Amino acid sequence: MAWLVLVVSGVLEAVWATALGRSEGFTRLAPSAVFAVALVASMAGLAFAMRDLPTGTAYAVWVGIGATLTVAYAMITGAEAASLAKVLLIGGIVVCVVGLKVLH
Repeated sequence: MAWLVLVVSGVLEAVWATALGRSEGFTRLAPSAVFAVALVASMAGLAFAMRDLPTGTAYAVWVGIGATLTVAYAMITGAEAASLAKVLLIGGIVVCVVGLKVLH
């Protein structure tokens, strides 16, 4: 259960990071509200997962999921340029996150 909650929390990290960028310094209400709700839910999920998982592993997986999805979404939507190098480096993050899960 802790791993499932951690994955969902990692997805929510990507949501709040994207919303933060779109909030334009908290001057836009809707993205600011999405940011706040996703941030609280993401942190709560991370805290829940850390009850059963080691802090370092949980945090690394959470950050890895959030960073990977944030960059992937930005590249897919055209907000950030895509390149083979970026895709390979993001793939490296995914491999490392899976490795942490396998080793736990």
